[in-house]
This record gives sequence, structure tokens and C-alpha cells, in this order.
Amino acid sequence: RAGYDIEMISLARRHCRTPLIASGGAGSLNDFEKAIAAGADALLAASIFHFGVFRIGAVKEHLRNSGYIIR
Repeated sequence: RAGYDIEMISLARRHCRTPLIASGGAGSLNDFEKAIAAGADALLAASIFHFGVFRIGAVKEHLRNSGYIIR
């Protein structure tokens, strides 16, 4: 839960134009924003939900409040 690999996401985005899905590492609500800002088109998260660190709705609400379009 140390955050997404922002350097890897940025590097992949610079060299690839296909949709980029970041997976693994989210430990805070800001980690999601950082991954999007680095170039991720979509994000995966699991353990933070399985272990009750955050609720899915809380993450969606945080991102909506930050101006992101969320399904």
C-alpha cells in the first residue's frame, strides 16, 4: 500500500497510447489521483477494499469531488 508505481505509469504513458490500467499499491485516496495524473486511464484496487481500509463508494466520492468522471 505504498502507492501506485508513478514512475512506471509515466514511463508507460510516454511510450504507449493504448489505454493504460494501473494496478496495485493504492493505500490512500490521494494515490488514486496521483496515478491518474501520471497518465493512467483506469485504476485497479483490491486489498484496500477487502481489508476495509476504504469503501468503494468513498474512493468514488473522493475522485468525483476532485473533478474526475467516475462510473
